[in-house]
Amino acid sequence: MSFAHAFFILLIPRSDYSFEELAKNDDPNNPWNISPAYNQVFDNGTIDSKPFMVQTPDKNTNMFIDIRTSLFAIYLFLAGDSSSLSNWSYKSNPPLAILIVLFSLLIVVYLMNLLIGLLNFAIEKDNNRVSYLMQKVEILAEIELFYLLPHQRRCQEWFPELIYYFANVDKTREKIKEMINNDEWKTDYFPEMKQELLNKLNIQHNPHNDKVFMDKLEEIYIMISKLSKEQSPQVEKN
Repeated sequence: MSFAHAFFILLIPRSDYSFEELAKNDDPNNPWNISPAYNQVFDNGTIDSKPFMVQTPDKNTNMFIDIRTSLFAIYLFLAGDSSSLSNWSYKSNPPLAILIVLFSLLIVVYLMNLLIGLLNFAIEKDNNRVSYLMQKVEILAEIELFYLLPHQRRCQEWFPELIYYFANVDKTREKIKEMINNDEWKTDYFPEMKQELLNKLNIQHNPHNDKVFMDKLEEIYIMISKLSKEQSPQVEKN
């Protein structure tokens, strides 16, 4: 915002102008003065000092005639498009060259690198092996669902039923315990393989015992409820 305002103050036309009528003067910011002009070249090699043809300027010839287009011009410059500043000679406009250098150093170099560094810090904080594998699974599932033909999805060489890979024992044990605590460890699929994995990692977990325990608790609760209902009429009679 500050750079857009600075460029706007520096490059705004100082004299009156009209896009409908030619207005040549000494104002370097006048759209007619920075619009492309074509001079006639004679047979002897001399060039006519008066323009033979002048391209009619428009609002994009000098985008700094308005603060709104000035903001958009700075946005384009930030994205790598410097055409809005190419109508002026940098040698004869030292303040313009200084502003461009300051903009490049402060915005493009410093702030961009700062944002990239913060983004990398956030990515490294949340990045781990499990998240990577989960994202990989989602990408593979999307490819299988939308980008492959049915006979390709049934190809056992491409998509075997089981995929073996090496994993860190400590990290695997930690993740499985976390899944068990969060009730995310399901034994509906590949129960024997999962039980063997638990045995190898020395993790004690038996979901069937937990289920039996919960069923027993539910039966006890029902019995207590029935007993309380049977005893309540006797209390009222007494």
